[in-house]
Amino acid sequence: MTTHEGDKLTAGYHLLDPLANVRRPGDADCDVYLTGTVFLDIIFTGLDSAPVRGTESWARGMGSSPGGVANMATALARLGLRTSLAAAFGDDHYGDYCRDALDHGEGIDLSLSRTIPGWHSPVTVSMAYEGERTMVSHGHEAPPPEAPAPS
Repeated sequence: MTTHEGDKLTAGYHLLDPLANVRRPGDADCDVYLTGTVFLDIIFTGLDSAPVRGTESWARGMGSSPGGVANMATALARLGLRTSLAAAFGDDHYGDYCRDALDHGEGIDLSLSRTIPGWHSPVTVSMAYEGERTMVSHGHEAPPPEAPAPS
């Protein structure tokens, strides 16, 4: 695969950098800065109908990915914009998965994000059926960053 000046490698693909010709020395290191809540999204597809109370439903398909503000960050990074995301991540497997998928999988800068010990990552389960979707989410607001110690 041939690369050109201004291209970058993200998720195994070379993307054209749409702003390469307008950037100047001293410009910010990112094109887009986002902040918000990252969820672990678990998506069930291929349900014949809405789940019925008191029964078990089986889905023909399933996927998972970082969701919430991560959806916008991923879209912008895939368009070739240098994307930075400041978000809280739990110190659980869900947080590790989301952080890895965004950082290594999508090339999103997470240097302003933080991992919070003992905080579990927010989760959304989405069920798609009859051309619609139903979602159930769980999470707690991330604790505020600790203030710097006075000098």
